[in-house]
Amino acid sequence: MIRAAKGGALGWLLDRYVDRKFRSAFRGLWVRGALPSGEEARLVYVNHSNWWDGFILHQLGQAAGWDAYCLMEEKNLRRYRFLSRIGAFSIRPGDAASSLESLRYARELLRRPRAAVCLFPEGELRPFGAFPLRLQRGVELLARAGRKQCVPVALRYAFLEHERPDVLVEVGTPHPPGPLEVFQENLDAAARRVAAATSLEGFRGLVRGGSGVAERWDAVRGLRV
Repeated sequence: MIRAAKGGALGWLLDRYVDRKFRSAFRGLWVRGALPSGEEARLVYVNHSNWWDGFILHQLGQAAGWDAYCLMEEKNLRRYRFLSRIGAFSIRPGDAASSLESLRYARELLRRPRAAVCLFPEGELRPFGAFPLRLQRGVELLARAGRKQCVPVALRYAFLEHERPDVLVEVGTPHPPGPLEVFQENLDAAARRVAAATSLEGFRGLVRGGSGVAERWDAVRGLRV
């Protein structure tokens, strides 16, 4: 497997690159619900509908003060090896030995202060809004092995009233490890809630992105008044 190799000059540069990439593409990152903080490690499980998801988790982890890691299919991480510098580590789906090795490594990570091990339990990209969500059993096994708080997080990319899209994040209620049905119900409920949002009401801005033409024009008009 490929282990995470966070830190160093390359890690610092990649942090800056992801931040700039996010700000150039989105209006902002908005969160509804309480992001867990503190020294306790946690397992974060997320729906997977977009190429951006891993970068969004990176932004979310930095804003929340997490030492974040993300499980990634090995063929993709081998192709983009530099992602290990910002916390990606690998698994080979369908390979029992690889799955066990990745499980043990994730359990090691969950012993670290402030660690957040993130995974996409759907196992593949699925269109947002394809309900009900179907999760694979790996999230249950990892939760039982790590014995840490489990946090459901739903991501949605939405064009609301602005030129640039907003990233909406719905944080569900943290819960202890349990059967797969518990994870499925919690993540499905969070995804349905964020799917129903028609505005930013109830969300708080976590990361500011770029402005659009309308905002820039309003700023110019304000200077002329």
